[in-house]
Amino acid sequence: MTGNVLLNGKKRRLDYGGVAYVTQEDVLLGTLTVKETLSYSAHLRLPSSMTREEVDEIVEGTIMEMGLQDCSDRLVGNWHLRGISGGEKKRVSIALEILSRPRLLFLDEPTSGLDSASAFFVTHTLRNIARDGRIVISSIHQPSSEVFSLFDDLFMLSGGETIYSGEAKKAVEFFDEAGFPCPSRRNPSDHFLRCINSDFDVVTATLKGSQRKYEIQSTDPLMNLATAEIKAMLVRKYKLSEYANRARARIQEISTIEGLVSESERGSQARWWKQLSTLTRRSSVNMSRDIGYYWLRVIIYTVVSVCVGTIYFDVGTGYTSILARGACGGFVSGFMTFMSIGGFPSFIEEMKVFYRERLNGHYGILVFILSNFLSSLPFLIGMSLTTTTIIYYTVKLQPGFLHYTFGFLTLLSSIAVVESIMMIVASLVPNFLLGMVTGAGIIGIMMMTSGFFRLLPDIPKPVWRYPISYINYGAWALQGAYKNELIGLEFDPPFPGEPKLKGEHILTTILGVRMDHSKWWDLTAVVIILISYRVLFFTILKLRERTSPLFRRLYTKRTLHHLEKRPSFRKKPSFPSKRHQTLNSLSSQEGLNSPLH
Repeated sequence: MTGNVLLNGKKRRLDYGGVAYVTQEDVLLGTLTVKETLSYSAHLRLPSSMTREEVDEIVEGTIMEMGLQDCSDRLVGNWHLRGISGGEKKRVSIALEILSRPRLLFLDEPTSGLDSASAFFVTHTLRNIARDGRIVISSIHQPSSEVFSLFDDLFMLSGGETIYSGEAKKAVEFFDEAGFPCPSRRNPSDHFLRCINSDFDVVTATLKGSQRKYEIQSTDPLMNLATAEIKAMLVRKYKLSEYANRARARIQEISTIEGLVSESERGSQARWWKQLSTLTRRSSVNMSRDIGYYWLRVIIYTVVSVCVGTIYFDVGTGYTSILARGACGGFVSGFMTFMSIGGFPSFIEEMKVFYRERLNGHYGILVFILSNFLSSLPFLIGMSLTTTTIIYYTVKLQPGFLHYTFGFLTLLSSIAVVESIMMIVASLVPNFLLGMVTGAGIIGIMMMTSGFFRLLPDIPKPVWRYPISYINYGAWALQGAYKNELIGLEFDPPFPGEPKLKGEHILTTILGVRMDHSKWWDLTAVVIILISYRVLFFTILKLRERTSPLFRRLYTKRTLHHLEKRPSFRKKPSFPSKRHQTLNSLSSQEGLNSPLH
């Protein structure tokens, strides 16, 4: 598809700021209240020069405009928190986008899933927004007669072809002129859809034979013509109508305006540091209120740490303690970090909010990644500190503040790496089940090549040793844990009378750990891997944003190619013209008065 986008006669890009888009799905953080949701969004986008009082005034005005006063202090709601209704969620989604007062507002089926009263109120609110001087363009599926009466203009499509474009109230007149009048007591939108939706023509033709004995000729054109034929007649009628001529003339008039200029607008007028602080606060509140994000993991980490501490309690320096210390280090650096994939479902929900907000230019990708790390850091520190403290003092690992600090920093960095891996998985596989399986598989491979199940020198060098083990956080973390625990210790020999075994000797001969670098370099390597994964996450999001239009175009072409093979997409029907074989016309069955009878 090619062409120019003209707004008020000027060539513009549909960029962030002047244009907003409300998706069909209400993607909101369920742990925030309605007022908090709008307030955080306002601080993310409104100019940094505005005072807090001015921002709060805009938020309160938007709440009043959308009729959300009664639920402003209630949580939006999620799987474990009771929240607001579907209609209120839809109004919150719309309120988020009108905070910055866009000139053009797009909505994707805003009444889907709502009852008639909620659908009417949402549409009436959109009408008020339009009366305020903004353009509101919405796709809508089978609205009620009350909702339909609220629309100013109607653009009707079927199979990519224009059926009608003009004033909504004149659509009934157009269908009447085309020979398909709407019964007096029937919803106009239902009548229009029945005339142009040809998806069921094949089914109707198949059922025709079984009803042949009841065949009665009807004078209703909807009963005697296939929908594909009706649609073709409406398309021809529109092309020759005054409505099409008026639309073509208006397009020509706009296209010939002199001095077309290209303008672009920013989606957010807030400074990056304000966006970072606002997003960090919002993410911290979300994490603290969502029990599945970190609190459940904190409990599990504490319980498992107590189990590890009691199983390896006071491990000592006997000969058998060599294996026990190695197993304890392998469990902590492997399984204790593996449990971090449990936060994947909550992160998926946060990613959905990011995609929706990024679609409308609320903030940048780098701000999102930094805010997520900063808001999660206190929870990661808490989990690592609790786990290290319990295990360190119950197992009685090598004493010393530096040894304790190294164990804490290694576990903290390793958990952060696993979270980074799950972020990358979430950006590539946004499905919950597939993401969990993929993440578990990746972490499982890293556990196998970390040097615990098989020593690093014995791992096959192609692929597994080079490069997998070198980019594996577990391999570096386990080597550092071994060095931190064994260097400086002496262990009892396997047989009495023999000299004691030094930790350095055990590292090189039994555990296959190289001593050509210190444990702090191992920790540095884990931190470098952590930063690399975050950079990779940023790169994937950037590439996805840049390449998604190309993939959408390819998908659209492929979809259109398949649609052309469908009977409902063909210009001419592939079956006889009698659409239904019923005893009476549909209007008489409904008990309605039709102008045709």
